Amino acid sequence: MWSRRTGTIGAVYEANDVLANVIDEFVNELARTLASLGPEPLQRSITQLRADLARDALNLAAGVIDCDGAQSDSELHAYVAALARSFPDLARRDITPPDVRSAGLVAGKRSFLEAASPLFAEIVIADRSGGSRHSSVYYDFAMRILFTTVSIDDYTSDVELSTIERYRTTLLATMDQSGVRNASSPAPTPTKDGAPGAPLATEPATRSLEEVMAELDGLVGMVEVKHEVKLVTALLQVQKMRKERGLKTTTASRHLVFVGNPGTGKTTVARLLAQIYRILGVVAKGHLVETDRSGLVAGYVGQTATKVQAVFDQADQGVLLIDEAYSLARGGERDFGQEAIDTVVKLVEDRRDRMVCIMAGYPDEMAQLVGSNPGLASRFPKTIVFPDYTTDELVTIFEQAAARGGYTLAEATGAAVHAWLDALPRGKGFGNGREARNLFEAAIARHAARVVAIEAPSDDDLTVLLPADVAGVETGSDWRRDR
Repeated sequence: MWSRRTGTIGAVYEANDVLANVIDEFVNELARTLASLGPEPLQRSITQLRADLARDALNLAAGVIDCDGAQSDSELHAYVAALARSFPDLARRDITPPDVRSAGLVAGKRSFLEAASPLFAEIVIADRSGGSRHSSVYYDFAMRILFTTVSIDDYTSDVELSTIERYRTTLLATMDQSGVRNASSPAPTPTKDGAPGAPLATEPATRSLEEVMAELDGLVGMVEVKHEVKLVTALLQVQKMRKERGLKTTTASRHLVFVGNPGTGKTTVARLLAQIYRILGVVAKGHLVETDRSGLVAGYVGQTATKVQAVFDQADQGVLLIDEAYSLARGGERDFGQEAIDTVVKLVEDRRDRMVCIMAGYPDEMAQLVGSNPGLASRFPKTIVFPDYTTDELVTIFEQAAARGGYTLAEATGAAVHAWLDALPRGKGFGNGREARNLFEAAIARHAARVVAIEAPSDDDLTVLLPADVAGVETGSDWRRDR
């Protein structure tokens, strides 16, 4: 067997065996762990269980091969090799990709990834009854099978990555609905340590990719943002697997543009991306450094380039977030913003293998900045749009802040929060999540002023926010001054 993609018979068989090997691991590990359920795990013999596990594994591979309609030769070669190993009576290794297509072996298999399989549902039920974690083992290996399959081909499509993400969400939802998956604890939100350009606090190195993705999933709103981040993450996983096997990888720029109003979660997502990049080996440290014009532009000739260099040194092996990046191009004749832009363009290219740069700001201004500078346009090819939060989403942010602070809302308080937030003008510069958090802080300040006047406050007096605590906050007021 010879392939124009790999060039040698040995290389083809090695690539094919990668999928067969991970399917073998899936079957062997789950058969071993499920055997703890008894002599007939899940009401079937161990032989039948192994066959059912192999069918699920092969359907996973076939589903992702079929999802974009491409069915490349390299993917089909690998599928046939895995099929022949698992069911030698049904298939031979010398079946060709045209044979697979004409026989329709993978046609329609994309439907397998639209729902959790009956076998997985049985494993979840067994976990719920026995307090075991077998479904987590299935989940981990299922993801490995899917990513291994798409990594075999030189080209990875967005359809494949989106299909994997939807299936991941489906399995996790099935586990969550039965209460068999331990919820990941949300990471503490880091704060700035000093002036612009200082690194934010980093997360513990022990966090797993699944924990970081769970935190991403837990963010309020931002459906499309989460989707884009998951596509970036999935592609990095595929490229990492290909690199480890010595296969060709893409060299696309990893630098990003974030556009949106203040308070839409850009810094939070940048922090999570920094952790994802570290976990997947893109950067070594995974810390986030946040800066703006004041951290990059100096007032005298020759100082701006040095200032930019120093910030990039801080962000080395991590992620640099340049907020309000469009302001770099807004100076007059004697302004050094253009020098900062030129230095940024040079450094993001020189250090493309050592760090990731994210430029953030208002949509129109960022589009003008990137569109007017060919150097920026080529080095920042991907833009992620952060929409304003809806009023309902802002209420959820308020409620989450209250829960974290040990407060609860009286029955009518939620409606008061909704009415207050809904009355805010939604023009350019709307504070979004900051508005909800500022309202909460103002509400607990009014709550404290009210409760201190009570001679012997009860626990409810100390912890329950009333509508008056919210309705009394003037829209647009500086609650710190009012307090």
